[in-house]
Amino acid sequence: MAKKRTFESAMEELEEIVRELESGSLPLEEAIKKFEAGMNCSKFCTQKLDETEKKITILMADVHGNITEEAFESE
Repeated sequence: MAKKRTFESAMEELEEIVRELESGSLPLEEAIKKFEAGMNCSKFCTQKLDETEKKITILMADVHGNITEEAFESE
């Protein structure tokens, strides 16, 4: 059974791809393949962030559907 892709695993993969591309040691064809893989990871992460933002917005809505924004304060 294939392991489900997570935001964290995609970010780790993207970071590794960036390191490999920045090293400058890849042949052109391999660099292009890595770049394409990186773009796919980036797209996946962006979609996950958008989904999460929508979920948070729904959770923040009051009983009348009004959205209130509050400053995020980390602990």
